Amino acid sequence: MFTELIQKEKLIAVVGLGYVGLPLALEMAKHFRVIGFDINQERIALMQKGIDPTRELDSTAFQNVDITFTANATDLEQAHFFIVAVPTDIDEHKVPNLIPLQRASLSVGKALKPGDYVVFESTVYPGCTEEDCAPILEEHSGLKVVQDFKIGYSPERINPGDKTRTLPNILKIVSGCDDETLSTISRVYGRIIDAGIYEASTIKVAEAAKVIENIQRDLNISLVNELAIIFDKMDIDTNAVLAAAGTKWNFHRYAPGLVGGHCIGVDPYYLLHKARQLGIEPQVIAAGRRINDSMPVWVAKNLVQTLLQKGKNPSTSKVLVMGITFKEDVADIRNSKVVDLVKELMTYSIHVHIVDPCASPNEVAHEYQLSLSEGTSKDYDAILVAVAHQQYKALSFEYFQSISRNGLILFDLKGLYPHCKSLATTYWTL
Repeated sequence: MFTELIQKEKLIAVVGLGYVGLPLALEMAKHFRVIGFDINQERIALMQKGIDPTRELDSTAFQNVDITFTANATDLEQAHFFIVAVPTDIDEHKVPNLIPLQRASLSVGKALKPGDYVVFESTVYPGCTEEDCAPILEEHSGLKVVQDFKIGYSPERINPGDKTRTLPNILKIVSGCDDETLSTISRVYGRIIDAGIYEASTIKVAEAAKVIENIQRDLNISLVNELAIIFDKMDIDTNAVLAAAGTKWNFHRYAPGLVGGHCIGVDPYYLLHKARQLGIEPQVIAAGRRINDSMPVWVAKNLVQTLLQKGKNPSTSKVLVMGITFKEDVADIRNSKVVDLVKELMTYSIHVHIVDPCASPNEVAHEYQLSLSEGTSKDYDAILVAVAHQQYKALSFEYFQSISRNGLILFDLKGLYPHCKSLATTYWTL
């Protein structure tokens, strides 16, 4: 298979062209013939023009690559090596939503031929590839896994907004249903990954490794968030505490904050779901999720209490929220906890203005029924800086004061403006 792929006698298909799939497809297309498939025709039209809908890649990434973008599922029949990189999120009950993965498996299953390979990159719980996806592939292809076609799992490690740790510079975990499959998958990914390949012993090990990477981060952040809640009550500067503790050689520094996005805020629920199916009720993982999910409400209540303490009626107050993406310097608004914070403020009838230089107003309106303001006014009762966008870092006390009324109330969630602490009427940070 590898020889035929590298000689471009056979094609690779990447299914799902979002933050994970598009960079992967373009890197593969530097060495192989690639079909880039996505069900969203509008996104495909942009990519055909050399435009990344996620705004992570510039037009040069589309140059000198052997790739065909399509929204036609029948085009997948041309491929022999499939990589599935569709999103895996959770529903309103925090239960894994496997519908995109199931639909992608169905489309690939219809295109499968004897000898083909299917590699999944979507984050899942251990066992999902073999127990949930493989049967769909078998049903719609009429073939048998291992015997007629091969499957593998290679967890994505894309870090949106990171221009240093790009795909080729991140070590890649690969796994396969047997030794031959593992070797082939390893060789294919080895063509595009400079940082090296780690061959996991089984598919389940690779799936589990991915999900606990983000669970570990989630738990560490939940600890400092809980500390921030405690220290706030004690009138102690959390960041000062972390700086002092960080002088010890084995102290690991994490910052408090809103934990959103499509990784840390989602992946723990996949392992929770699988554990509960097995009759296990995880205590530590669930506690970390409860703390991090509760942070937007806690921050909103602090802001409301501050308004009341300063003699301002929340129902007649105007608050500016700066930043709505899930992290700095990206356009991604998926599972943004700033949205939860904004909606909590609105329950107090606060008039909330939202600005963000990176987010798409259309996407924000479509996903959350919220409107981004084109600019700022001059009469805010409080300003809350929620995301550490590069464009925000140089803002001065004078700027914040110029758009405030009756004294500056500045909620600096990321600790960007410590110089404002002694100047503002109220300065608050996590």
